[in-house]
Amino acid sequence: MSDACCGPAETPKAEVEQNHGPQRIWQVRELQLAALAALLLAVGFAVELSGAELVGDVVTLASAVAGAATFAPGAVRNLLRRRVGVGTLMTIAAIGAVALGQFTEAAMLGVLFSIAEGLEHYAIARTRRGLRALLGLVPPTAAVVRDGVEQRVAPGELVVGDRMVLRPGERAATDGVITAGHTSLDLSAITGESVPVEAGAGAVVHAGAINGGGAIEVRVTALTSGSSLARIVHIVEEAQERKGTGQRLADRIAKPLVPAIMVLAAAIAGFGALLGDPLVWIERALVVLVAASPCALAISVPLTVVAAVGAASRQGALVKGGAALEELGRIGAVALDKTGTLTRNSPQVVDIIAVGGASRADVLTSAAALEARSEHPLARAILAAAGDVEAADDVTAVAGHGLRGVHNGQRLRLGKPGWVAPGDLLDDVERWQEAGATVVLVERDGVLLGAIAVRDELRREAPEVIGRLRELGIETAMLTGDNSRTATALARQAGITTVHGELLPEDKASLVSALRTRRKVAMVGDGVNDAPALATADVGIAMGAMGTDVAIETADVALMGEDLRHLPQVLSHARHARRVMMQNVGLSMAIIGVLIPLAAFGVLGLATVVFVHELAEVLVIANAIRAARTGEAIGGGTT
Repeated sequence: MSDACCGPAETPKAEVEQNHGPQRIWQVRELQLAALAALLLAVGFAVELSGAELVGDVVTLASAVAGAATFAPGAVRNLLRRRVGVGTLMTIAAIGAVALGQFTEAAMLGVLFSIAEGLEHYAIARTRRGLRALLGLVPPTAAVVRDGVEQRVAPGELVVGDRMVLRPGERAATDGVITAGHTSLDLSAITGESVPVEAGAGAVVHAGAINGGGAIEVRVTALTSGSSLARIVHIVEEAQERKGTGQRLADRIAKPLVPAIMVLAAAIAGFGALLGDPLVWIERALVVLVAASPCALAISVPLTVVAAVGAASRQGALVKGGAALEELGRIGAVALDKTGTLTRNSPQVVDIIAVGGASRADVLTSAAALEARSEHPLARAILAAAGDVEAADDVTAVAGHGLRGVHNGQRLRLGKPGWVAPGDLLDDVERWQEAGATVVLVERDGVLLGAIAVRDELRREAPEVIGRLRELGIETAMLTGDNSRTATALARQAGITTVHGELLPEDKASLVSALRTRRKVAMVGDGVNDAPALATADVGIAMGAMGTDVAIETADVALMGEDLRHLPQVLSHARHARRVMMQNVGLSMAIIGVLIPLAAFGVLGLATVVFVHELAEVLVIANAIRAARTGEAIGGGTT
């Protein structure tokens, strides 16, 4: 809390980051001091009842000092830096109460304010600690084979290229690729997907994954400090520091409010003194200072963001800060890419037709020669079907159309129907497309060789996801570079009625811009080919961020797993978090609006205002913690 609205004190944040905060609530320094101050206040009250008023006053004054120790030193430091904030108002009010002889009120102010500040500190530390606990998924030691001998080393000693051995039940200390063995990997703690994923040689293993089957050997591909797990924690910690619109709104209100309150209090004391007893009006001015302190407003949104972003990360979604979180909670339409988003991203060649005397092998080999160095999913399908093929020379990509190059002195072209004329294969092309397959045509020296049909199956959970989005009142649309027939066939299976096919990357961005004129739009894609659309949307959402740096950097939100059901889950979570934000801002402003006039006209005294104000802060903190609540973990596995 401190002077959060007008320049935060540095020590509490540093302590949280270095020590990850107190483990138990009674370890919070502010709460310890509040308990000491409360004890001294009770003792002082008892002593006064016994008749020793002077001793009672001394003890009560000590209570006020103990309570003020949580905020007064920071307020003084900030004041020396020409910063004023909530702590400044509380310090002035406490000093003024003591100067007027109201030791009990000053002590109560210190006790209650310290309790509210301690609860905030503990709440933030707890949410951050929950995020940092992800790093606790890394085991204390890892088994590696070096020079033919297996040995145990600390995770920090692993180097790229090490052969790491994972036995059943063990966690991976860092990222790697399986080189021997077959198993099932439990990724529930990382991606939120509870069903284990089958994995064999060549499969990627992420840090923190549990080996649920037989022993496997894994070639280390990243240091523990640069693993996918460490990267996730770093990104979310950075995200929690970013400010959303709601948070900036709270800041915009709080920054001018603090000096305005001080001016108002001075005016009440000055003009009131002209009308009556100066001491009475000075006391009312001090009460106004406390009543108008925007403590709850200053902490309301930041604490909600920290709680919600941390909770989302534990449920398989990286949300990059308050801005992304708030925009995500306002989404009314979702545009989805087809390949790798609605489909499994594991296309396979399902048919080949050759013409003009060419063989099926000629068609496949020529296509594979052009695709040899491509990372496109369709390329992987063609290369998997063709096997080892010599790469073509001078290969160039024609964006949105296909490839051209030279192989064995012959000019080759591969691309979508329309860029390469289908000729006599038009009926076959249309038949394949109606069945949901993607078709590429192969041409050699200007003569059509044949056509290849590649099909990428729809994710099993896609129809369920579209149904859940519809229940949330969110419209859906498919945006794809594939032909309209194929796209429409797959969209029909998923339950999507709005389909835009044969789009170039810039076309997707233009369509997203058009959709944004009516409502807030999120674009879901793979983060590479869809980068323009992801950047254009109100919120860009990338799939499969555990292994894709580009996806994380491009998007505002990244779904760590490959289960599309994380999408409606994170959208619902963001809506809940945004409601909590708005509730907190509304409650904070309402408290200030009600207390100021009551304090200015003497209806409420300092003790009552302090109690009401700090109670409001506790309510805001408790409500903000609700933003950490999420739904059940995804029950389906990776598809």
